[in-house]
Amino acid sequence: MEKYVDVFINSFNGYASYLWKEIMNPSWTNYFYWLLAVSVLVFALEIWLPWRKNQKVMRKDFWLDLFYLFFNFFLFSLIGYNAVSDVFVELFNDGLASIGITNLVAIEVSSFPFWVQLLIMFVIADFIQWNIHRLLHRVPFLWEFHKVHHSVKEMGFAAQFRFHFMETIVYKALQYLPLAMIGFGINQFIVIHMIAVLIGHLNHANLNWDYGPFKYILNNPKMHLWHHARKLPEGAKYGVNYGLSLSVWDYLFGTAHIPYHQAELELGFPGDEDYPDDFGSQLLEPFKKD
Repeated sequence: MEKYVDVFINSFNGYASYLWKEIMNPSWTNYFYWLLAVSVLVFALEIWLPWRKNQKVMRKDFWLDLFYLFFNFFLFSLIGYNAVSDVFVELFNDGLASIGITNLVAIEVSSFPFWVQLLIMFVIADFIQWNIHRLLHRVPFLWEFHKVHHSVKEMGFAAQFRFHFMETIVYKALQYLPLAMIGFGINQFIVIHMIAVLIGHLNHANLNWDYGPFKYILNNPKMHLWHHARKLPEGAKYGVNYGLSLSVWDYLFGTAHIPYHQAELELGFPGDEDYPDDFGSQLLEPFKKD
């Protein structure tokens, strides 16, 4: 037990020191300033090329979504998630070691060219996330948490990060094993993560884009708007367009739906008129019993 307490304390203190160092020492591998730069870039594009002309620059819930962005990207880890997850990883690895498994890596890709490693990780990670996203819509317990994200009524770049902290736990837990079985380094993860953040920002932005013929590969603002549509198409009880970075999975598995392009789609979900509209209440809402 003492070992895991030490892991928790060291991880907690380590992340706090790391975050402070990130803020005080900008660098090319610095999450904080990459997030800031990507957010400013996409926000500038929204102002310059808005799809919904009547939508205010400081749209409905702009500041709420901005707080979610920094909470889910940094503050959640700072207040304990990073430390707790490190303890569970240590417990998991010790459990494997107790039955003679000391190395999870099943596919070694470190000898591949850097760009090949990036491409493999990007595709595999996105396919796993696509499947997890479908679960968030199909499993009633998980949908209660995912409703926070679908409570967005006006789309903007920061809406990407309006999600309940339980989603972080679900995604990380279900991704851990398959990604751990592939030998990726932290540098590759940083690059892939920031590419995904950029695409996610664009998908939620007030932009009239679909990338032409590449729309069948890359998710885009026009396609993702339909994912947030309040009224689901007939025969799609659990939703459509689940892709995060890539749209190809939706086209391959028959969940793509873009009947026409409509900037003013009504967003949300049935019954959302009674859904709370502040951060604290939204975090508590999924835990309430009817």
